[in-house]
Amino acid sequence: MAQVLEFKLPDLGEGLTEAEIVRWLVEVGDVVAIDQPVVEVETAKAMVEVPCPYGGVVTARFGEEGSELPVGAPLLTVAVGATDASSASPEPSADEEPSAGSGSGNVLVGYGTGAPAARRRRIRPTGVGAAAPVAAAPAPVAAVDPAPVRPAPVAVAVGEVNGRQGPVAVVSPLVRRLARQHEIDLWQLTGSGPDGLILRADVDSAIRRAGETGSVTEAEARTASEPVVAETSTVQVGAAAPATAERIPLRGVRGAVADKLSRSRSEIPDATCWVDADATELMAARAAMNAASGPSGGPKVSVLALLARICTAALARYPELNSTVDTAAREIVRLPGVHLGFAAQTERGLVVPVVRDAHTRNAESIGAEIARLTELARTGKLSPAQLTGGTFTLNNYGVFGVDGSTPIINHPEAAMLGVGRIMPKPWVHHGELAVRQVVQLSLTFDHRVCDGGTAGGFLRYVADCVEQPAVLLRTL
Repeated sequence: MAQVLEFKLPDLGEGLTEAEIVRWLVEVGDVVAIDQPVVEVETAKAMVEVPCPYGGVVTARFGEEGSELPVGAPLLTVAVGATDASSASPEPSADEEPSAGSGSGNVLVGYGTGAPAARRRRIRPTGVGAAAPVAAAPAPVAAVDPAPVRPAPVAVAVGEVNGRQGPVAVVSPLVRRLARQHEIDLWQLTGSGPDGLILRADVDSAIRRAGETGSVTEAEARTASEPVVAETSTVQVGAAAPATAERIPLRGVRGAVADKLSRSRSEIPDATCWVDADATELMAARAAMNAASGPSGGPKVSVLALLARICTAALARYPELNSTVDTAAREIVRLPGVHLGFAAQTERGLVVPVVRDAHTRNAESIGAEIARLTELARTGKLSPAQLTGGTFTLNNYGVFGVDGSTPIINHPEAAMLGVGRIMPKPWVHHGELAVRQVVQLSLTFDHRVCDGGTAGGFLRYVADCVEQPAVLLRTL
């Protein structure tokens, strides 16, 4: 006998309490297999495909695309036993077919259940006729109405359009949401990104074109209905509409950033000190590393990787800055290892991926990990675990073409090093005026964990390593 089970939004880990539905992967009436992804959601940390622990027929979905659900809220209901389990996958072996009512027990915490591909296969209807398995179900699921099943054109729009399979390739869920808000059909756009990836600029252009088309259509309609006042109508169409303020919900990544920065400002008594440093020798050392070939050669080393290695050396000398404050216990907690975060600006907003155990890595290893995490950030594939747990943050705002900043500490950390752009400037070198590569370094720190002397000593050591990279040889 069939049994209708309710699947609730599971705990996605890392203290996340809600998620936004980006895209449903199943429709009402679809047959789903155990551990098959049924919905794609966006949390404050990353995008997640949520697998369903039950196999059967989807009888209801809760929440539209773009809506937010709290953890524990119903996602969908599944009629377990309403269809033969063998229909979920062709010729399954005995060990691949769990009992109808047991489920997998693999509701994710973090990212997915890791089930084999054969068990993650999605079965989708090709038309209205696909609702037949629901109609043929036993009496307990007779309440499942095949009427909500979408007609064939909708299935084709999701599954195959112009010979293309799967969803449209969009750079981020924010761009997809923008298109949905303005009723832009993504299938009609040609992406300007790599491999046809649709970027925000493509959607913005489509919105502008739609606005222009709408204005022309409105003018034609008025002219046809009111030929006597056609000239006046033209003037009215061209008139500027009253400006209205745009309201943007603070949710997803933007909401998480807003909450964290507000908490940092309200809880942490921060202070900032800065210094200009001659980075000419550091740039020359990097050029020499990257020009080396043969046994001494290797992957290219970035300036950010060298600065990260300098930070780990400085934190070894000034461990007060690799700490956090336990306000409830009124204790400073000095952390044993350095998990170095670095600020990265993406289409989804500002994220801070974390290089684990940076104190055990050399510049080459740190650089490789930064490159790997940056690529994941660019494609929106960072997991929650890769975005949390940092103990110190490196912020290279020089990539935006600015010299200095007073960054906000990434709560609950105790300090952040900011790096401005490296620019040729006049500098007194060996008693003579010369053009040198100069950079401004700034350190924002929690004044509860240390005094200005410690913060100044840390920043001075970093500047010394930038000006004389050979200083690092002492700690290699």
